[in-house]
Amino acid sequence: MTADTAAPTAPAGSLARTGGPKDDSNRLEHVLGWTLVVVVAMFVTQVGWL
Repeated sequence: MTADTAAPTAPAGSLARTGGPKDDSNRLEHVLGWTLVVVVAMFVTQVGWL
């Protein structure tokens, strides 16, 4: 296989999306991540681990 045959033929902008979050949802991702951290910390505190 050569480098020419391994290169993608479609430009990057026209590739199909996989259904994941859009690139502009950075704030929502951070808020949900920190919410998960707080919920896990509360659970660990209530259970008494660590």
